[in-house]
Amino acid sequence: QVQLVESGGGLVQPGGSLRLSCAASGFIFRWYAMGWYRLAPGKERELVARISSAGSIYYADSVKGRFTISRDNAANTVYLQANSLKPEDTAVYSCNAHRQSNNQEYWGQGTQVTVSS
Repeated sequence: QVQLVESGGGLVQPGGSLRLSCAASGFIFRWYAMGWYRLAPGKERELVARISSAGSIYYADSVKGRFTISRDNAANTVYLQANSLKPEDTAVYSCNAHRQSNNQEYWGQGTQVTVSS
C-alpha cells in the first residue's frame, strides 16, 4: 500500500521557520521525483519545490533563497526547510511522488502551514 505522510506543519510567526517531512512507503522511493506543492484558499495549486531522482532541484521564484528541499533515500523521506516565512506562505502543503517513465504519481494528504502574528 502506497503512503505519503506529511508532518511538521503548524502555526508560525512571520520570519519563523518550519521543517516539513514526507515519509514514503509502498513504492521504490529512489526511482521517483519528489515535490512539495501548496494550495491556498482562492489560489491555484503551486509547485513549491521539486527534487528529481538524480538530485536536480527546482524552486518556485516565490520561495527561492528561503526554502530548501532535500531527500534521504535511505529513509524514504523528503524534506522542505522553510525559512523567513511570510503570511503569503500560508497554505496546505502536500507531498508528491512522480515517476516520469510510466507517469505514475502519488499524493500525500497534506499538512497545514499558517504564518501569522
